[in-house]
Amino acid sequence: MNSITQVQQQLLGQMQQLAGAAGHAPVRPAELPVGGIGQTFEAALRNVDAQQHQAGAAMAAVDRGESDDLVGAMLESQKASVSFSALLQVRNKLSTAFDDVMRMPL
Repeated sequence: MNSITQVQQQLLGQMQQLAGAAGHAPVRPAELPVGGIGQTFEAALRNVDAQQHQAGAAMAAVDRGESDDLVGAMLESQKASVSFSALLQVRNKLSTAFDDVMRMPL
């Protein structure tokens, strides 16, 4: 029974430490950049495009024999692929959200 009380006291102490570390600052919502969601999505699109070009250049260098870093080129290719897939998922979610808003009755 005594060990349960000790564990409870330790947890209570940790909670109080975390509350003190938080400084009781109010939680604010995330802020979008000045341009809004459009500029944010455009920046993400440009970033994914740059990754695609970088991966293509790395693969071309390996194909031409200018580089022996096949593993690095494959990693760049996979990073670009994952980034593109994530961007498509975000686009699909935004499109679905827009469709849901448009279908809302007034």
